[in-house]
Amino acid sequence: MLAATALLAAALSRAEIIERFRAVPITKVQGLVQVVADCPVDMREEYQGPIASFAADVCNKLYVSIREHPVRFEEPGIIVVIGDVRTNATDVIVRRTVRDTGARLTRIFLPSPGHADVDAFRTEVVRAFFLAVKNKEIGKAAAGRAIRDADPKLKADYGYSQLAKWIAGEKTDGDDEDMLKIARSVMEPGSARPRDVLHFASRLFLYPESYDSPFCGLYPYCTFQEAVDLAATDPRIRYFALIKASQVAAFGAGRSEALVDAARAYSEALIELGRYRLSKEELHALFDAAEVKLNVALEDAIRREEGETASWQSE
Repeated sequence: MLAATALLAAALSRAEIIERFRAVPITKVQGLVQVVADCPVDMREEYQGPIASFAADVCNKLYVSIREHPVRFEEPGIIVVIGDVRTNATDVIVRRTVRDTGARLTRIFLPSPGHADVDAFRTEVVRAFFLAVKNKEIGKAAAGRAIRDADPKLKADYGYSQLAKWIAGEKTDGDDEDMLKIARSVMEPGSARPRDVLHFASRLFLYPESYDSPFCGLYPYCTFQEAVDLAATDPRIRYFALIKASQVAAFGAGRSEALVDAARAYSEALIELGRYRLSKEELHALFDAAEVKLNVALEDAIRREEGETASWQSE
């Protein structure tokens, strides 16, 4: 590292060295976090503020999670140094030391701030937080659990990723019962991801009481639109439509406004199918309208997911 620093200094002009030396660090969270930009002006302007805000956000969420108020640090416990590498180096380099006062200090170096591994950086900030604030060393797994407990979105991200692995038959951090619990839960109240909408859509079928008693003696299941045409032949369809109406409403509950709206439309259409007082054309129209609302919910979820920024790198 010293050799690399010497080579870098030799490559910089006197003016550039002075300019970097005079660059003002950004300090956050009552002095706990300090971000130093050892890079050209353009990189400092692009990355120093957002990275400082990112690290501060992690620490503030952790303070809330452990139910403590930030205390004043006379000297930072976390120092993040931004390098001047512009290539796609993802390195997050960490050095832990003890000050003469006995305070614990973590230095985190991001050689290429535009390409640094965001998850690794977040994890190291969490570990540095517990070292500085609680004088406690924790591993990467514990750091991951701590920030998920502090950040609902990260907790949801983790739940969705575990569910995706389970569906793909890959190893997860829980057993089948744990995964079924995640699948049934609302991981982000008031919101819906594309996976939630598609999962909801996968449940839009009617099934008879048993596989050996198909509808009309032929169909082991049917779509809601097919049910409209078959209901006159097999009255069980009307019965199961009424049961499904409450289930569909529950499937959409707690999700995004658009998905709740779609679930309500399907539920109302199923109730009308159960009553069987409307014409087939009217019933088909109700389910068509519900499908339109479901498509709106999916488009809304996709837009939301695409519009989110994961880090300073995508701002």
